[in-house]
Amino acid sequence: MTTTALNALYQELAPCTSLDLSKLLPGGIQREVGHFNVFDLADFWQSAPLRPNTSYPCRSFYKISLLRSRSRAEYADYAIDIEPNALVFSTSKVPLQWRPAEAQQGYFCLFTAEFLMPVLGGLMPDELPLFRADGYPVFQLTQAEMARATALFAQMHEELASDYAYKYDLLRAYVLELLHLGQKRQPATTLHPAHSAAARLTSRFVELLERQFPLTTPQQRVPLRTAKDFADHLAVHVNHLNKVLKESTGRTTTDLIGGRLAQEAKVLLRQTDWTLWEIADSLGFVDVAHFSHFFRRYVTVSPGAFRALQAVSV
Repeated sequence: MTTTALNALYQELAPCTSLDLSKLLPGGIQREVGHFNVFDLADFWQSAPLRPNTSYPCRSFYKISLLRSRSRAEYADYAIDIEPNALVFSTSKVPLQWRPAEAQQGYFCLFTAEFLMPVLGGLMPDELPLFRADGYPVFQLTQAEMARATALFAQMHEELASDYAYKYDLLRAYVLELLHLGQKRQPATTLHPAHSAAARLTSRFVELLERQFPLTTPQQRVPLRTAKDFADHLAVHVNHLNKVLKESTGRTTTDLIGGRLAQEAKVLLRQTDWTLWEIADSLGFVDVAHFSHFFRRYVTVSPGAFRALQAVSV
């Protein structure tokens, strides 16, 4: 994450807490490899007992939250009611709206890929089951697990404020332990997927599809939109790609691409003020009429009606 992006992030966080910007972003923190910070949610509720609904668009960082209070996370296609004592993993690829049901207690830490990669053996965090775009991000903890997670966040706070020369190595170890705590709750099939040629091709297709998102500015364009686009990029015949995806997912290549475009369209309609033309153009449609026809096929209502319904529900 660039210095400019970090400053923008903390400028947004500062009004939500009683802490000033210098306390949120300690001097020297940007000189480390990657970026890490940790927060106590109580600091964000001192000035107001209940913050309004908050949108978290896609950013270039990852977030782990330990929540002791009730809230609701709304994603593009589903929502999760979060009960107390939950560990929540937020990927940089999936935007959400967070709706607190009461004053929040707990912690959260955020970090960049560069911060965590030294302990992942060169993997990107997105390759972990917890941070996959199709993963389930919320895990209820037992009392013993909650106590351990709380202790880890307390140790993060203490270590981040210390002058220990190798504190970032310790912080990575604490984050890694939180990741293992979540991964223990993942099904074995998620942690150890099949490695057949068909499974590898399906995985590469999904990764290539997801890599095109999020769209963060109206100037971005989706580069791959057709089954042939993906087949050419994956160096396979389009008929072979269609056959493999149909057998492994039950859906055609075109339907998988369309479903992901529709999901991104819903995110942009819900969480941005882009015009319908800007959204249509970024998603590769020649005009709003073609975009509207496509959107109705997947969502059953027009883009304008969908945006109006979201505004009413807030």
